[in-house]
Amino acid sequence: MRIRVCAVIAALVAMPTPPQARQSPVQWTPVESGVTARLRGVSTVSADVAWASGAAGTVLRTVDGGRTWTPRPVDGAAALDFRDVDAPSAEVAYVLSIGPGEASRIYKTADGGRTWTLQLANTDPKVFLDAMAFRDEAHGVAFADSVDGRFVVFTTANGGAEWTRIPPDRLPPALPGEGAFAASGSNVALDRRRAIWIGTTAGRVLASHDEGRTWRVVRTPVATGDATGIFSIAFRDPRHGVVVGGTYTDERAATDNVAVTADGGASWTRPARGLTGFRSAVTWWRDGWLAVGPTGADWSADDGRTWTPAGGDGYDAVSVAPDGALAWASGAGGRLGKVTRPR
Repeated sequence: MRIRVCAVIAALVAMPTPPQARQSPVQWTPVESGVTARLRGVSTVSADVAWASGAAGTVLRTVDGGRTWTPRPVDGAAALDFRDVDAPSAEVAYVLSIGPGEASRIYKTADGGRTWTLQLANTDPKVFLDAMAFRDEAHGVAFADSVDGRFVVFTTANGGAEWTRIPPDRLPPALPGEGAFAASGSNVALDRRRAIWIGTTAGRVLASHDEGRTWRVVRTPVATGDATGIFSIAFRDPRHGVVVGGTYTDERAATDNVAVTADGGASWTRPARGLTGFRSAVTWWRDGWLAVGPTGADWSADDGRTWTPAGGDGYDAVSVAPDGALAWASGAGGRLGKVTRPR
């Protein structure tokens, strides 16, 4: 009997800890934002400074590590939906609003949000901006839904003073209705060199490795369909990247909602164990990938091959500070959360 009992105890000790019982690789601390608008944009500058943006013309900034968030409104933009914010510093930030025609705009501040300059004033009624990203303070890319079967990509090389649309004939043809989900401002990714990657509603990745002069488009195994496709794309280096998504009308569905690449996006594979639900944003954080969505978060410590639940109350967007000190996440109802790594 003693041998049998000892054997049972040994077997129990050897059993792997269920994922839900393990310590989460990240810790979440909700904070008060002072607003109720849905915040789909967030940009973390440092341990002290971050920006957030969202519906009803909302733009917020903290310079004290999130203890207080101060509104930094854009004059005349109270009706706009700022789905994306990119901030290289406490003083400089860009916000992108979505919508048809003139509702799609990009503003910039150089004085911490006290004043804003309208940089991209779209007038084409067919253009609907989705997201933007910056490589540095000078070079940026903005993406819009396709128009008449052609992708719409804007670039700047002077901090947004001029936004130039890439000639449509330099881009591959778009599929009918192909564009991007304006859900977290993170379906455009840039590296520190010359690469641009854009995830689309059709589960494809539009990519350039020469700063937008030539392009190719590659299909991923991410599911597509009504309200389904790629919602976010990120790269940790020029070769290794992740796309996440799913169906935003079925937030707990966990089928074919993530893909990884190890060759710069030339090919994409489905991981052995995927995400636990719809995820609208993904980011690299020192030694792992963090994906967030309205129902929770997932973490991968093996370059996206397997994923485990990572807690959280549910967020739309996430941004890690350049030095990796912390991250901020934003979501519905003015939700903001400080994200840290356990010691």
